[in-house]
Amino acid sequence: MSSLLRLSRLIDWINERVGRSVMWLVLIAVVISAGNALVRKLFNTSSNALLEIQWYLFAAIFMLAAGYTFLRNEHVRIDLLTSRLSPRGQNIVDVIGILFFLLPMALLILWLSWPIVMTSLASGEMSQNPGGLIRWPVKMLLPLGLGLLVLQAISELIKRIAFLTGHGPNPLHKKSAGAATEELVAAIKAQRGGRAEQ
Repeated sequence: MSSLLRLSRLIDWINERVGRSVMWLVLIAVVISAGNALVRKLFNTSSNALLEIQWYLFAAIFMLAAGYTFLRNEHVRIDLLTSRLSPRGQNIVDVIGILFFLLPMALLILWLSWPIVMTSLASGEMSQNPGGLIRWPVKMLLPLGLGLLVLQAISELIKRIAFLTGHGPNPLHKKSAGAATEELVAAIKAQRGGRAEQ
């Protein structure tokens, strides 16, 4: 079980880094969207490339952050029934959901999307709009995002089995918003402390 938990920590580390990087795409998307709207209003002109990059960025944020969202236990849940269960029961429901719903669905879509991406890449598919962008990068987000989600599903499965067998804490325990803020403050203080020592 310890080697599986090490694998789980590695997957968590990957999705944590990807998720934190994707957060910057939100800022970039907002700046491009605001700039595009401003140029359209002030100069009565627009760029198809800038319009398309907005939805490319939205797709990137949505797809690449799926694994990170699962890692943080922030995905949409229907707690009507599971909230009445014990932590053990909730984890059993999650194991069933991951094994019989999430993994099969994600792997099927991943498998079906790959030929579409490869065809787009091989043909050099371009947008039909004048001045538009190439299409394969945005299509590549589907298998890439699903790949990260599948990895995180494996990690979450390991953590839930570890909890059920008494080898780990409850992975469904959410940190409060205050805990996340305290974590950020501690990281900033540690970074400042490191600079002071240098």
